[in-house]
Amino acid sequence: MKLQRHGAIACLAMTAVLALSACGSDNNGSGGAAAPSGSAASDCGTGTINAAGSSAQKNAVAEWTKAYQKTCNGLTINYDPSGSGAGIQAFIAGTADFAGSDSALKPEEKPKADARCSGGQAVDLPMVTGPIAVAYNVQGVDSLQLKPATLAKIFAGKVTKWDDPAIKADNADAKLPSAAIQTVHRNDESGTTDNFTKFLSKTATTDWTFDHAKTWKAPGGTGQKGSDGVTNFVKSTQNAITYTELSYAENAGLKMAKIQNGAGEFAELTAENAGKAVAGAKVAGQGDDLALSIDYSTKEAGAYPLVLVTYEIVCTKGLSADKLKAIKGFLSYTSSTEGQQALSDLGYAPLPDSVRTKVADVVTKLA
Repeated sequence: MKLQRHGAIACLAMTAVLALSACGSDNNGSGGAAAPSGSAASDCGTGTINAAGSSAQKNAVAEWTKAYQKTCNGLTINYDPSGSGAGIQAFIAGTADFAGSDSALKPEEKPKADARCSGGQAVDLPMVTGPIAVAYNVQGVDSLQLKPATLAKIFAGKVTKWDDPAIKADNADAKLPSAAIQTVHRNDESGTTDNFTKFLSKTATTDWTFDHAKTWKAPGGTGQKGSDGVTNFVKSTQNAITYTELSYAENAGLKMAKIQNGAGEFAELTAENAGKAVAGAKVAGQGDDLALSIDYSTKEAGAYPLVLVTYEIVCTKGLSADKLKAIKGFLSYTSSTEGQQALSDLGYAPLPDSVRTKVADVVTKLA
């Protein structure tokens, strides 16, 4: 699978709880997504869907909602980009009809999520994939490249100056300032944090000793809420560096580091290079659960290795009668070829058909 070319971001400045239908048509690129056709259009449902979770997929859900409500104008879809952890908790508590998450349910979360689903189980349905950018703001440094070990040392607080020998070794020709590094991390529960730290724990085992989690474990640094928070902080702060989704880094006009892959190449974050890593993902879940496993040490030539998968977490059974048709209709659209291509200008990656068709099949079974 190859990623599509990406452009500007729609509706980035939405409020914490958003009625996404209000986004309008400010998306640049192809002029916005087409309204859904086929079964998704005929099974709209009515009323209101309330969902919450991943801020990384906020722009994707906004675009899907804008397109879907061109046809399904009797349905309102509210999405609160509160972070993956908060979204899962809202789903478990029954206040969210489905949750958006950048990480699949963890073993300790799964029983609680299943208990929410009367007669069924909670499943992880991948809906879109995308790369995580290492975005930075250092004057005079336009092309930064980092080995995973160097990246781990920076965020673990072991490398604290931009002209540290470890960074110099990765950037022989760069003019690095003798300035303190301002690391910025998410201070809310975040699937992006989980994926970023999972990458470090898999590729820099000696230098990253904090394993991986949705909450930031390493000492030091500055915490900011949400993808907007870390991105805006770096944009306004000299010598800062963070991890954030490609769509946010692009929209903020931030520079992005090249990351060394398993083949020893410093890979630039381009659509094609990220797609090479995503194509190697395998389904690790059982049955209707479609959690994916990503090879962070991919040796595919040119592959950008730091990518994440965004899921929708939903009940296979036990959906309330007044919500079932609406949820099935919306998720049928998002898992369709049409829905996936609607994201092609937003810095996200459409699912490969081998995964997308499995997701669509599970959606048809929701009851």
